[in-house]
Amino acid sequence: MRVVIMAVVCLTAVAAEAVAADNDVLREIQDRAQINKLMWDYARALDTGDAEAYVATFTEDGQFGRGANAVKGREALREMMGAFRKSPTAGQAKVPRMGSMYHMTANHYIEFIDKDHAIFHGYWLAFTAGSGENTQPTIVGVGREVNELVRVEGKWLIQVRDIVPQD
Repeated sequence: MRVVIMAVVCLTAVAAEAVAADNDVLREIQDRAQINKLMWDYARALDTGDAEAYVATFTEDGQFGRGANAVKGREALREMMGAFRKSPTAGQAKVPRMGSMYHMTANHYIEFIDKDHAIFHGYWLAFTAGSGENTQPTIVGVGREVNELVRVEGKWLIQVRDIVPQD
């Protein structure tokens, strides 16, 4: 009888460990999907000029950039987004109209620090679509990005977006 009880206890412990491991794998799969969606939402908000959707991808104290020139906090990010999307001034009236802007990431990798913190590594590309029949798309920027992400109340958000990392 002791052998049977000991076998049941061992099997229960093994089963519990297997369930915990399965739960971790499932959580990471769900987290990867949510992080990919977050970065899609970020790019779409930027490309469409939706300042509210843009700031919603950041934590309350989130920042764009690092160091003295970092834009910190949702209100400052909203202002940055507004300045980025302003119409040309009178002095810029002769500047040819740009086509729609698109931001893309490539070769991204999600590194989990723990269950509530991750780093999104990738390469970014920004370009404008051709604005006329005989115009070609124009690459306006390329680079590498390192984004610090955090889960806040069950939702992944950008804490720090760094598009010119120093490492």
